Amino acid sequence: MSFKAEYIWIDGTQPTAKLRSKTKILDDDAKGADLPIWGFDGSSTNQAEGHASDRVLKPVFVCPDPIRGGADVLVLCEVLNTDMTPHESNTRAALAEVAGKFAGQEPVFGIEQEYTFFKGARPLGFPEGGFPAAQGGYYCGVGSDEIFGRDVVEAHLENCLKAGLGISGINAEVMPGQWEFQVGPLAPLEVSDQLWVARWLLYRTAEDFEVSATLDPKPVKGDWNGAGAHTNFSTKAMREGYDAIITACESLGEGSKPLDHVKNYGAGIDDRLTGLHETAPWNEYSYGVSDRGASVRIPWQVEKDGKGYIEDRRPNANVDPYLVTRLLVDTCCTALEKAGQV
Repeated sequence: MSFKAEYIWIDGTQPTAKLRSKTKILDDDAKGADLPIWGFDGSSTNQAEGHASDRVLKPVFVCPDPIRGGADVLVLCEVLNTDMTPHESNTRAALAEVAGKFAGQEPVFGIEQEYTFFKGARPLGFPEGGFPAAQGGYYCGVGSDEIFGRDVVEAHLENCLKAGLGISGINAEVMPGQWEFQVGPLAPLEVSDQLWVARWLLYRTAEDFEVSATLDPKPVKGDWNGAGAHTNFSTKAMREGYDAIITACESLGEGSKPLDHVKNYGAGIDDRLTGLHETAPWNEYSYGVSDRGASVRIPWQVEKDGKGYIEDRRPNANVDPYLVTRLLVDTCCTALEKAGQV
């Protein structure tokens, strides 16, 4: 007997990487063992030149394939060079190093992935030759006059749950055809791996409904909300005391840190972080309690309880989760360590 393994990887497309995948047929005796490395043509994925195009796929996360079912699996892979070193497009390797360094602080993330459905060249729910009613009633709405794509969303949610991913919720967002799912709370590598697989499942599920899903941070120009990946973060110290919350928030505004983070928070971030539509300007840093117009929000219940987590509202929907989690762990955990709050 045999089973299908869908090998998934992140390519080298700039400025925003794309997901790729292909199927490998494996014998049953591969179950329970480390799945084999595989290869691909990097010259077709912006990861190699044609004269030396072989690149290596190293499995790092495996889960049940909810679409094919049975014994079939999804296999998220890192991309390596043929000498088994991380490829320059491989951002997971750097996160693994930082996550290992600060593992004792027990960093945890929950990422809110916003996205927008398109039917052809228009967002799902936008009438031909015009625009829908202004945003306001679509957020967490109900009814076919305000909600578009729920059948796809429910199918995606079910697929993620069948795959065993740490999905913690879904909701309709502010613009027609715009939705969100949340992954976490999980450790840095786990939340990032699972978000990438959840994205793959989103695209693959939408195929069956003949719609597309985009992570464009500003899919419609003008007076419409953009799409982000609000990133909730805490360490053990933050979950135990408010001083660590403030230290983390302050650390993200020190020196060059605001720009260091923002320039890695997704292409087109200046189109979304304008100071309007529940955002702070991309070139200014701020934090505040219950403030969705700040760069970093401290939820009201965190202030009330004197412990909890912070929400970095700056990452775009198209952010690489390996980058955003690495930067938050490195910046905040370094500051907490220096402050003796670990």
